[in-house]
Amino acid sequence: MSDRSGIFAGNDPFVIAKAWLDEAEGSELNDPNAIALSTVDADGMPNARMVLLKDIEDDAFVFYTNYGSRKAQEVEQAGKAAFVMHWKSLRRQVRVRGLVEKEDGPQADDYYNSRSLKSRLGAWASKQSQPLDSRGTLMAEVATVTAREGINPKRPPFWGGFRIRPLEIEFWADGAFRLHDRFRWYRSDIHEEWKIDRLYP
Repeated sequence: MSDRSGIFAGNDPFVIAKAWLDEAEGSELNDPNAIALSTVDADGMPNARMVLLKDIEDDAFVFYTNYGSRKAQEVEQAGKAAFVMHWKSLRRQVRVRGLVEKEDGPQADDYYNSRSLKSRLGAWASKQSQPLDSRGTLMAEVATVTAREGINPKRPPFWGGFRIRPLEIEFWADGAFRLHDRFRWYRSDIHEEWKIDRLYP
């Protein structure tokens, strides 16, 4: 693609995504790694929520959650997910659609152990997405978990990561007069080479 230069230059979309996120970390006020994660339930009803992207690997995007949560159940049922990462400060966004697999091994342990103690205990205490009668009930559960798990809790068996392996990645940047720049990287299988299209804004 002869006119794919500047912020769109390069032959690896994950390198471009990392570069954009690195730049956003210097300009975005809060949570530059926030993504709007989209899933569908068993009836095909869509769902969306904000989560934090924790890693851009060489071939995947990784986030963590409670496996009992609605998002996790929908991801596992469909085996697919999509997200958009948007930075107002840069006037850019990255859209991703792909296949999903669990990350519940040593990498998930390492990330869990890097979190603050309160966050680690909170992961044990929260029955994410389930009805809760009061905040007092939640805080009582945190106290119970703290007494039981101590100051070095292991990662709960119901908490871990998901890795999204994209079939499509779109890079979008604001343009004058709403003539935005859009490049779509796509493939029909995760083992295929990428194809790239410039899209009309």
